[in-house]
Amino acid sequence: MGFVRMEEGIGMPPQALFDAMDTYIGEQTAKGVFLDGGGLFGTEDAVNFVVRAGEVSRVDGPYAEAKEVVGGWSLLRYDTLEEAVAAQQEFAELHAEHWPEATVVATLRQVAEGPEDPTA
Repeated sequence: MGFVRMEEGIGMPPQALFDAMDTYIGEQTAKGVFLDGGGLFGTEDAVNFVVRAGEVSRVDGPYAEAKEVVGGWSLLRYDTLEEAVAAQQEFAELHAEHWPEATVVATLRQVAEGPEDPTA
């Protein structure tokens, strides 16, 4: 799974980035790599449920303490870790090329398919 994190409130990405991402995602979809994904709105309408000491509380956005937020996500499938890492770097490079004034962190995480076997 890929995540794109960025500073909250920096505005919309330029159209050139949207165009480049459409092309890139289309190519990855055709290869069977890109399964699903999308962008996320800001935290102004977000809702968090915080579990602390066995109690649940609801916290509505916006969050003054939020400096960096998840701005998008993607569900991907690769045959090897090396392919996944290379593709995530390509995706990050699209942002560097088309939105150089933004600081973006492109994160790649493996999706867990179940609890780890503690005896393994």
